[in-house]
Amino acid sequence: MTTTSEHTSGGLTGKPPVVDLATWQAARDELLVREKAHTREGDALAAARRRLPMVEVDGTVEVVGPDGPVPFLDLFQGRDELVVYQHMWHDGAPHQGQCEGCTTTAWHLKDAVYLNARGVSLAILTTGPWDEVAPYVDFMGYTQPWYSVRGVDAPIGGAMGHIVCFLREGDRVFLTYSTTGRGNEPVNGSLALLDMTTYGRGEEWEDNPEGRTVLGDVREGHPAVGRQACWYWRSDADGVATWGPTSRPAPQWTRPGATPVETLGRQGHCH
Repeated sequence: MTTTSEHTSGGLTGKPPVVDLATWQAARDELLVREKAHTREGDALAAARRRLPMVEVDGTVEVVGPDGPVPFLDLFQGRDELVVYQHMWHDGAPHQGQCEGCTTTAWHLKDAVYLNARGVSLAILTTGPWDEVAPYVDFMGYTQPWYSVRGVDAPIGGAMGHIVCFLREGDRVFLTYSTTGRGNEPVNGSLALLDMTTYGRGEEWEDNPEGRTVLGDVREGHPAVGRQACWYWRSDADGVATWGPTSRPAPQWTRPGATPVETLGRQGHCH
C-alpha cells in the first residue's frame, strides 16, 4: 500500500513516514490481512505436524543427570509428552564460552509450568560431560532439568541445537517432531517481540527500509562490538559488551547475586 500525507518524517532517515491516524489505520488494516493469512497457514502447519508419522526409540537408554544415570523414559516425569532442547556443548570451555544461540534458547525455557499443566514435560539435553554441565547449570541459574547425553545416539543424542518432541505410550517412547535451522525461534519470545518493533532485530539479513542503520551480526564465538546485534549478548556487570573471564550472557546479570566476584571465582579465561 502506498500512502501520502502532508506530514513528513522530519528528516528521520531510515524511519517510516509520519502520517495521520486514519492513514496509519488503513495501512495497519491492510497488513492485518496478511498477518491473518500467516496465522491460518501456521495453524495448518501445526495440524500437519500432529499428523506426522512417528518413530519408536529405546526409552531405556540412559542419560546422566543430578542423580546419576537414569533411563530416558524418566524424563517424561509420568506425563505423556516430552519436549527437549538439545543444547550444543564446547568441551572444556568456560561458562561464557558455551554456545551463544543455545544459551538464549535455554534462557527462554526457564521453566515448564504451563507445559506441565498440559501434560508435557521439558528437559535440556547436551553432549557435555556431566561434571562440566552441572556447574554451568548452577552458574546460569537454570531451573529446568538438564541431562548429559554424551555418547547417546540420535535422536536422543547426536547432533545438538534442535527442539525435539517425544510421545510416551506406557513404557514405549516415540519420536514425533524435530526442528531444523530457524525452527527454534518460536521458543524465543524476545525475537517475536523485536519483529513487531520498528527497528526489528537489527540484524544485517533483515529487509529494512532504505537508510536504516543495522547493528550488524555477531559471529558465534566472537565478542560483540558496541551494540552489534545478536541473540546472545555478552557483557560485564555494567552492561559493557565484552568477551572474557567476567562476561556472561547479558540476561544473567539480572539474577540476584550475579557479581563479578562470583564470575571470576568460577570461570577461567575464554579460549
